[in-house]
Amino acid sequence: MPALAGRLNDIAVSASVVMGTRARALAAEGKKVISLAAGEPDFPTPAHAIEAAHQAALSGDTKYPPTDGTPALKKAVQKKFRRDNNLDYALDEIIVANGGKQIIMDALLASCDPGDEVLIPAPYWVSYADMAKLATATPTFVSCPQNNGFKLRAEDLDAAITPKTKWLFLNFPNNPTGAACSRAEMEAIAAVMLKHPHVWILTDDMYEHLVYDGEFCTIAAVEPRLKDRVLTVNGASKTYAMTGWRVGFAGGPKALIKAMANMQGQLTSGISTISQAAAVAALEGPQDLIAERAAIYRERRDLVVSMLNEAPGITCHKPEGAFYVYPNIAACLGKTSKGGRRIGNDTDFALALLEEKLVATVQGTAYGMSPYLRISYATDTESLREACARIQEFCRELA
Repeated sequence: MPALAGRLNDIAVSASVVMGTRARALAAEGKKVISLAAGEPDFPTPAHAIEAAHQAALSGDTKYPPTDGTPALKKAVQKKFRRDNNLDYALDEIIVANGGKQIIMDALLASCDPGDEVLIPAPYWVSYADMAKLATATPTFVSCPQNNGFKLRAEDLDAAITPKTKWLFLNFPNNPTGAACSRAEMEAIAAVMLKHPHVWILTDDMYEHLVYDGEFCTIAAVEPRLKDRVLTVNGASKTYAMTGWRVGFAGGPKALIKAMANMQGQLTSGISTISQAAAVAALEGPQDLIAERAAIYRERRDLVVSMLNEAPGITCHKPEGAFYVYPNIAACLGKTSKGGRRIGNDTDFALALLEEKLVATVQGTAYGMSPYLRISYATDTESLREACARIQEFCRELA
């Protein structure tokens, strides 16, 4: 068999995918698994978005789309940036892609050369580092410890930037910790970036509408002098529960967006016209459901944080946003589960919890900080209550 590409040697399968696959396998055996591993809203896509997709298909809107997005969706995105973020992007400063992941990959492939560094605050979304590697760049990390609320400190950022730094990635509210920056904290980050004009800034704002304590802010709006080197990334997946529709979008400098569109034209071309029609309806239709669903997520957060803090050996920080918590399990290490599994690290804990109590989580190792778990509370309240009770039982049985 011919050899596979060497670039895959250092690329891991996403830990959340691995845990999700194992959870589905156990469920297929008839076991009552509760998965808290996936970062996916449990709410339905808004009915008016589904209807818009249906009508688009019926009307023949099924041909090849423009590579960078349909005019209708780009105009809807333009309005969204003005409405929600006080950002003004021209239509040729906007691109639409197959989810936020492709936006990020387009940007990296269009800008990175071997030797460039991508600076990633840790903990971080599992794909950032591997995407940088695929783009021939080197991921570097700046620690955001729990004693700072998992937030990026300006002085740590400043110390981590080198002449080789090509990008800084920001993701607040954060996956996996749920941490969200205040305006003052974002201003401090922006002040550092003004000192380093050779660095692009990518802000992944997918969870912007899920902030429960404080208000959301994005760096190009906080510091307009940075706007000409900021890529503001967003999408329909989290806000409108449209993960499967695969609609991401971004605003940024014209030259960068043009280069990204060129890259996308070789990789995938434009995204599904049907999905784009649905996204237009979501962005331009009633927005009431956003606050309604955020209120439900907030209730779930409070429940999960409270119950996890009652589990022996677990301490759970209360995050400001997103739909994740990132509990510390350090006091559980070195013990043995009721099923005889030695808990040497957070991966051992997550696997034992899944096998013995049928609760799927993801180990913090995958996100660049141990010993933690990422727990998603984007599921119904009763399932969350039962899952947390099982976690409490698992911890009580450790010896």
